[in-house]
Amino acid sequence: MSSETRQLSTDVIVIGAGAVGENAAGRAVQNGLKAVLVEAALIGGECSYWACMPSKALLRPGIALHGAQAVAGSREAVTDGLNVQSVLKRRDSFTSHWDDSGQQEWVSGAGIELLRGAARISGERTVEVTADDGTLTSVTAGHAVVVATGSTPAKPPIDGLETIEYWTTPEATSAREVPPRLAVIGGGVAGTELAQAFARLGSEVTMVVRTKLLDKFPAPAGELVADALAADGIDLRIGAEAATVARNDDGTVALTLRDGSALEADQLLVATGRRPATADLGLESVGVDAGNLSVDPSGRISGAGGWLYAVGDAAGNAPLTHQGKYEARVAGDAIAARAHGTLGEEVERWSKYAATADESAVPQVVFSDPEVAMVGLTEDAARDRGLRVSTVQMDIAVAGSALHADDYTGWVQMVVDEERTTIAGMTFVGQDVAELLHAATVAVVGQVPLHRLWHAVPSYPTISEIWLRLLEEYGL
Repeated sequence: MSSETRQLSTDVIVIGAGAVGENAAGRAVQNGLKAVLVEAALIGGECSYWACMPSKALLRPGIALHGAQAVAGSREAVTDGLNVQSVLKRRDSFTSHWDDSGQQEWVSGAGIELLRGAARISGERTVEVTADDGTLTSVTAGHAVVVATGSTPAKPPIDGLETIEYWTTPEATSAREVPPRLAVIGGGVAGTELAQAFARLGSEVTMVVRTKLLDKFPAPAGELVADALAADGIDLRIGAEAATVARNDDGTVALTLRDGSALEADQLLVATGRRPATADLGLESVGVDAGNLSVDPSGRISGAGGWLYAVGDAAGNAPLTHQGKYEARVAGDAIAARAHGTLGEEVERWSKYAATADESAVPQVVFSDPEVAMVGLTEDAARDRGLRVSTVQMDIAVAGSALHADDYTGWVQMVVDEERTTIAGMTFVGQDVAELLHAATVAVVGQVPLHRLWHAVPSYPTISEIWLRLLEEYGL
């Protein structure tokens, strides 16, 4: 270990080499700038190794099996359940066995310089990187520093939680075995997806949900998913809250709920949300409150002199990988344009330099069975913004859904902005409805008038015919 500090200079420093950070650095380089990417863990980040990819890999076999069981003819051919080891082996392949050498090759091939180590902002446009061996590198950026450090699991205030080992989403998605009994605290997206995945892999699952299942989505969505979870044998404790937790002498977990009831499990998963991973970055040294970042549409952190940006979960906007990558592309383009003198302080809405979709056109999917796919504003959110809206909702019951699965169960809601006669929001619930979402996203982003959308004729017989039924119900 050398006591000397290595000095580097570049145009852009990106802290965090997850999918979001990769996009920010890649976009800057594509636009003619030099970039240094800093990462203390695996290149590719949470989504690649402990979130999006492994969780969907754990879910997909159970969904495929259920899909076969839902159709007469294929149902009779299904003679066995899931092979757990095969599911876990397939999951491992999607995480590249937690080996980021392929990602490192991409970074190098993209012309991005990589520094491994923990980053800390030490001054204006300056970041110090401490490698595992203690080697210190000081990097100065000519134009911008981008914070793309993602998020970390939130820890709820439960007595005893700090004294025991338990799963959060990374431990669950990288699990080497399926626990006989799994207790899940939390009824959001991660808790719902992982509860169903492990139930279908053979766990006896109990969910402790403080409010409602999937409470950020329209109520019928959570209700349909709750019915499906119950059908999978999951014990749903809705309106319950954990008061204490402890490990028994035999290694099992004992939970006491606030209503006085108790339950035991072999493993505990705490999935109560995430918070931006912005602590210990040295943001305070440049006058920024790490716990309360405010960014403009191009990703610049307010009050930081114009050189400091935040994107993805770290920015605290829409904590979704695809939306973070979108913000990163915007920020990378804006940084380069400002470096080249072609962009000023202000950015135009819906331009390549503004993440305008964050305001009201964020698409998101719960990859449960049935799926929940939503874009834009819910009815309540639209009214809170002062919009005059109407809604059209109905069961998904068209020829395409009947062919897709016997006794297909689904629901859809369209929220209409009556001032513009455009779609403000759309929610689909049902088997394989995620593939309907991008059409709705295009309609919301493009602010396509309903009278024009009526001419977008859905193919027959597909589930997309529900679009026609919605517009007819609206009165077209």
